[in-house]
Amino acid sequence: MENTKAIIVGISIGDLNGIGGEVVLKTFEDERSLELCTPVIFASAKTMGFLKTHFNSTIHFNSINNLDHIKEGKVNVYNCWREPVSINFGQEDVTIGTYAVKSLECATKALKDNYIDVLVTAPINKHNIQSDRFNFPGHTDYLAQQLKGESLMFMVANELRVGLLTDHVPLKDIAQHITPELIKKKIAIVHDSLKKDFAINKPKIAVLGINPHTGDHGVIGNEDDTIMRPTLKQIKESGTLVFGPYAADSFFGNDNYKNFDAIIAVYHDQGLIPFKTLSFGQGVNFTGGLNRIRTSPDHGTAYEIAGKGLADAGSFKEALYTAIKIFRNRSDYELFSSNPLKKIYKKT
Repeated sequence: MENTKAIIVGISIGDLNGIGGEVVLKTFEDERSLELCTPVIFASAKTMGFLKTHFNSTIHFNSINNLDHIKEGKVNVYNCWREPVSINFGQEDVTIGTYAVKSLECATKALKDNYIDVLVTAPINKHNIQSDRFNFPGHTDYLAQQLKGESLMFMVANELRVGLLTDHVPLKDIAQHITPELIKKKIAIVHDSLKKDFAINKPKIAVLGINPHTGDHGVIGNEDDTIMRPTLKQIKESGTLVFGPYAADSFFGNDNYKNFDAIIAVYHDQGLIPFKTLSFGQGVNFTGGLNRIRTSPDHGTAYEIAGKGLADAGSFKEALYTAIKIFRNRSDYELFSSNPLKKIYKKT
């Protein structure tokens, strides 16, 4: 059985002074992308018209004011606002931040109301989006509040998958966040996502250590011995194939990561530095654990090249493809789980 449904992909436009608009245009200038999905950009026809002119894009937009009017085979633009927006590439602007939030809120509502199947978010500036009404460190935290489930930052690039125990937490506060409950919760999310979203039947998960050399038996901290090891032992005894803790400094360099379906890092840079080094700008940020699918490119607003036509759309394209693949995998998982007899018809 093959799922051939045309997937509707919602796109929040992100910071308009950054490279988000450019990579969105470059992605959908390739008309083959419309064979994979039906895109809906949450912005305005005027804003996208300005970007089209600036970047000499050949895209023809279908402007809509009602999500019931989405057209398959077209690049749809849903008008979240009507007034003109002053775009100054490369500048951090609080007003531009409010439009990034408008786009995200509008797209998230469409996702919750089932007008779109998945959400791909263009980069935002975490500073200029802050206000009394919107007070979140980034996309992940906002979506965790809006959508059901426990969120996890899951970085994906082909067979390399890195999840985080903690994400946007200051380094000085990391140790106090690491508890047996958190470790069990995050590993359960990764394990569940590997099965449902990546179609891996018996996932093998590696966990990195908290301290350098996993503490060297207490010489460089005792958290790995008192918290991490006993917790991983309990999880493994329950049937989950989890291994570690591994010393983070050598784990990626000796290719040990290739032996696992996912790696869980303790904190942001421990996981993202090796991930971004190995993925060469083709990585995807997937918010695992939620009842809806959201991906984004693994880069930021890149103000230094914004508006110059130099942005590489590779990571955004991968975010698009990954969202589509996860949607199909999750749909198949739910279908076959509800009726195991249908597995005999599934194409391999």
